[in-house]
Amino acid sequence: MTRVIVAGAAGRMGQRISYMVRENPDLELAAAFEHPDSPAIGRDVGENAGFGATGVTIAAGLEPVIDSGDVIIDFTFHRATMGFVELAAAHRRAMVIGTTGLSPEDLATLADQAGAAFPCVQAPNMAVGVNVLFKLVEKAASVLGDAYDVEIVEAHHRMKKDAPSGTALKLGEMAAGALGRDLGEVGVFERNGIIGERTDREIGIQTVRAGDIVGEHTVYFAGAGERIEITHRAHNRDNFARGAALAAAWVAGRPNGMYTMFDVLGLTDF
Repeated sequence: MTRVIVAGAAGRMGQRISYMVRENPDLELAAAFEHPDSPAIGRDVGENAGFGATGVTIAAGLEPVIDSGDVIIDFTFHRATMGFVELAAAHRRAMVIGTTGLSPEDLATLADQAGAAFPCVQAPNMAVGVNVLFKLVEKAASVLGDAYDVEIVEAHHRMKKDAPSGTALKLGEMAAGALGRDLGEVGVFERNGIIGERTDREIGIQTVRAGDIVGEHTVYFAGAGERIEITHRAHNRDNFARGAALAAAWVAGRPNGMYTMFDVLGLTDF
């Protein structure tokens, strides 16, 4: 039985992750924590989330509970995540990281720490359907080639702090890689005014923030006289949380280093 520590347990994702960990027969909800100023400190994690008492009290920070578990699941905020990475490395605890907004420097630091001290599953989206979407987009781009323009539109709730979403960026990277392009060079994230004709190589990623949209991503492959649209819509957060729980059960006991949901789901050769 793998013991799990849930970061940000009082947040929307933390609540659903805590529930999904409890539902997974291979996992034990061992501990949960919030930032020290949270009003949820001291509450039962299940009662706070509305799914019943668990006997697990929300702690003030990771350090007091880090020795209680085998794997830390973190979907919080990029600056907080990097502090958790340092503690995980010091205590050699596995991690599952779904936090978005990590910079290239953050990701390089994470890879160094994980390679030396702990196994880590890191992905911008842990929903099973979204990871299948990544692979479908890669395959479609490789077949359709340069004759089709690639555009991505993503929509999320008004409280989301980063844009574009990590999922949209990953979709752009999958398409760009299949087309022999670098998203950092061809990505277009804003269009306004007299911009001229679209270039053949650019990949557009556009953002919507509104209401309580959980998450929607559509990839357009538009050619002469036709277009293909591939869409994923999340109706609630349970798919992300369920994937995180699967990743926690999978990563426990793996060799140190970085893994993705493609590893967890057996999609590496898809």
